[in-house]
Amino acid sequence: MMQDQVNEKSVALSVKAGKLTGRVLAKAMAAALRRMRNPKEKHGKQSIRSLARRGVSLQDIEITDGNIKSFERVARKYSVDFALKRDAANPGRWLVFFRAKDADALTAAFKEFSARALGHDQNRKPSLLARLAQFVEVAKATPNRVRNKEHGGHEH
Repeated sequence: MMQDQVNEKSVALSVKAGKLTGRVLAKAMAAALRRMRNPKEKHGKQSIRSLARRGVSLQDIEITDGNIKSFERVARKYSVDFALKRDAANPGRWLVFFRAKDADALTAAFKEFSARALGHDQNRKPSLLARLAQFVEVAKATPNRVRNKEHGGHEH
């Protein structure tokens, strides 16, 4: 009797079906094999190593420490693959590495990002404390009315 070599990797396959037939099982196994042969590439934020592993040239730009999260949101919206690395020479700066072929998408993302960053301060509503301070000034400017306790009315 001949024994096949046993591969140490194991695969778990889960199928949700009303009736599990041979045809359904065969389709599920074929789909699982396709996914194992062609794993999906990572998208969005990733390490520099995994970004460089794809064999394309990388470009980089600098952003400040406070803008990282807002940049990540915009970059995800435009499906830009990028990697962040803190600048060793300047601790408040970050380098954003991205694939050269994503340059057009990154340009569009940066236009939206800069428009948000610049327009955010101009279009912002005044804070509640600022509005409250204005109302306090208005209240101080109005003439005080003293209540006449004897008659229950106002005295001018």
